[in-house]
Amino acid sequence: MTPALPRLDDRLLTDFWHLVAHRAELAEPGAWLRLDWPGGDLALFNDEGEILAFDNVCPHRGARYFTGDHGVGRVVCPYHGWAYRAGQLRVAQRASFDEAELAGIGLRTFRTAWCGDFLFVGLAPVESLDAQLGEAFADLERASRRITARRDFNAFPFQAHWRVGVENALEGYHVNPIHPQTLAPLGLIDDRIDYQGRNIGYLARIGQARTAKGLSVMKRFFEVDEAYEGYWSLYVFPFAMVSSTFGYSYALQTYFPSALPNQAHFCSRLLTSRVKPGAETAVEGFFESSAQVNRRIFEEDHAICARVSPSYDMTRPGRVFARSEERVRRLHAILTALAS
Repeated sequence: MTPALPRLDDRLLTDFWHLVAHRAELAEPGAWLRLDWPGGDLALFNDEGEILAFDNVCPHRGARYFTGDHGVGRVVCPYHGWAYRAGQLRVAQRASFDEAELAGIGLRTFRTAWCGDFLFVGLAPVESLDAQLGEAFADLERASRRITARRDFNAFPFQAHWRVGVENALEGYHVNPIHPQTLAPLGLIDDRIDYQGRNIGYLARIGQARTAKGLSVMKRFFEVDEAYEGYWSLYVFPFAMVSSTFGYSYALQTYFPSALPNQAHFCSRLLTSRVKPGAETAVEGFFESSAQVNRRIFEEDHAICARVSPSYDMTRPGRVFARSEERVRRLHAILTALAS
């Protein structure tokens, strides 16, 4: 039996919409994506143009349809051949079953909603996606329209509670000691924090002049009008983070809770932005380098998050926060209010 989630984690999972993918990841018929989340796998599938979100379990005998991370193919159970196609569950050798017993059998599907080209999934959300995102909807929608493809996919068990990972992503206090060769050289200088309901936007200028100039010059290769010319991130409550530098590519990270103690389901993806015709070769090295640097940054984050003691109480009211941790303070207040 799968262990139960803590009460607040279960409420967050059930009551809210969750950012899970970009349309480009499921662009062609048959494209699928599998994500680990509490209780099993979330499967996303392009069913002849319709995007289906479902529990990755065959309703017959419980075999998983997909075991990889992503691909293109059919929803066919390898155990007994039960399949899903064109909106219908197809039972292999149907005549050998009692039709009355098959009447209530089907995939366990989840609700979907879109913010531009970003896909959200909900179990039983208490409000519309528009209401949940509020002012953040417009920022996220604009970012989604610039993205054209997925460049990298990186998923692994995160050896810390999801909140440890999200808090780490929300502050820059740790950047110099933890990311001296990867993120620190950008020399980020805080510009603005946008509190948009439970979502948190953040903008920072690139303080390292040579890096800032090099990034600015690259703009001639991209179609990224109105993108912030610096580092931008948006915490999409409760489990996702989207970030970008100059709008050239986007990192999408999810930190889904795990039913296992002091563990989370982490996934990061590098999504590339719209390149001007003829500039594809010129930006190839940049995209490859971005993918490798992002992986290094997440490895560094994971290593330090795994050192956070399981006995440290993240819910206690007396926690202290540096001025550079104001976004963490905000999250702490939000979760404290929800738990009360």
